[in-house]
Amino acid sequence: MEKRTLGRTKRDVGVVGLGAWQLGADWGEVDESDALAVLHAAVEGGVTFIDTADVYGDGRSERLVGKILKDNPGLTVATKMGRRVEQKPANYNLDAFRAWNDRSRENLGVDTIDLVQLHCPPTAVYSTDAVFDALDTLVQEQRIAAYGVSVETCAEALTAIARPNVASVQIILNAFRLKPLDQVLPAAAEAGVGIIARVPLASGLLSGKYDEYTTFGADDHRNFNRRGDAFDVGETFSGVDYNTGLEAVERLRPLVPAGATMAQFALRWIIDQPGVSVVIPGARNPAQVAGNVGAAALAPLSAVQLDTVQTVYNDLIRPQVHSRW
Repeated sequence: MEKRTLGRTKRDVGVVGLGAWQLGADWGEVDESDALAVLHAAVEGGVTFIDTADVYGDGRSERLVGKILKDNPGLTVATKMGRRVEQKPANYNLDAFRAWNDRSRENLGVDTIDLVQLHCPPTAVYSTDAVFDALDTLVQEQRIAAYGVSVETCAEALTAIARPNVASVQIILNAFRLKPLDQVLPAAAEAGVGIIARVPLASGLLSGKYDEYTTFGADDHRNFNRRGDAFDVGETFSGVDYNTGLEAVERLRPLVPAGATMAQFALRWIIDQPGVSVVIPGARNPAQVAGNVGAAALAPLSAVQLDTVQTVYNDLIRPQVHSRW
């Protein structure tokens, strides 16, 4: 698998990683044996970067990743912190960071975490010097090797990129969320900041497997968060109306190369964007892992394919999401 440098971490990671949200919560039940099978399949398939968070299953995802990390010390593991408390800027302080970090290190079974990211904190946090001084302290104390941010908006990303020690920015980037291409990716590349592309399949819409009859379980955010009742609505289907997303997928489907899947096409589109370090699709079983990894082996998309993605976005998606995030 092609490797790219993950920004200021200076670590080289495979361009397709694994997002471990699904192994924790909010995507329906995934039992431990299935979750471990996903993690083993990822490592065997060449994945070298795994992204998790302390809030995914209240630590369950971190603990599962820790079991794999024990036997695969060469993996780069990123976690996130901050969403387990009330979202007030004052709650983002050094004492809290140390406590959250202690818990994550225990869950992962490590002394030093490769990369810790603020987990979509309140917007004011990105402009608070004391927050980044505290993160620098965690690095100095060797609790973490590097830090980054996971953001909701492009404006937040740009504020973070301007910080001298931010190693990476994790942002929603997919064929239904093109705004980061305008300013965020160029600014990150110029600053040497890594880009971690999350929600790459728009919560599964870009897998091409859903239709108007598809249903989701009561414990699946694609059911309970369509209007943003639990967290930012942009996290679910990238904020795109479900039926509009289905229409867009049908317009994109003819672009999929022979022998590839819609999901692989969607992941390849992200890989082809200048400045992307790693894309982190989730998976519920080893077959999905293999499909995701296969995207890295596809040939780069043609100009016609890239232009058509832009046209479909402009026609159907831009009016719903471009001004919001």
